Amino acid sequence: QVQLVESGGGLVQAGGSLRLSCVASGTMFTINAMGWYRQAPGTQRELVAVISSGGSTNYADFAKGRFSISRDYTKDTVDLQMNSLKPEDTAIYYCNAVGNTGWGAYDEWGQGTQVTVSS
Repeated sequence: QVQLVESGGGLVQAGGSLRLSCVASGTMFTINAMGWYRQAPGTQRELVAVISSGGSTNYADFAKGRFSISRDYTKDTVDLQMNSLKPEDTAIYYCNAVGNTGWGAYDEWGQGTQVTVSS
């Protein structure tokens, strides 16, 4: 079983920055990809950014040029640097990891961290 714990959310003014972090833990697991998703009230969860085991990244259009995803492969962490934040970025941000354990494939989510951007 793999667990994900996020940190770094909070309240920031428009134009400000936040850095989200997520750490994966468990037994006998490998990670193929890690990513960040978000969900605002009344909307579906959407992709923000994802990074593969090889370092390839994919960003949602709204994140391009403002957000940056990175991984520390030695610590099983993934960070999301968010700059030039807008009120419409307000949402719960979730960390996601997919990979394999000794018992099979997994697709796990963190508990989410609230990001609120004030105008």
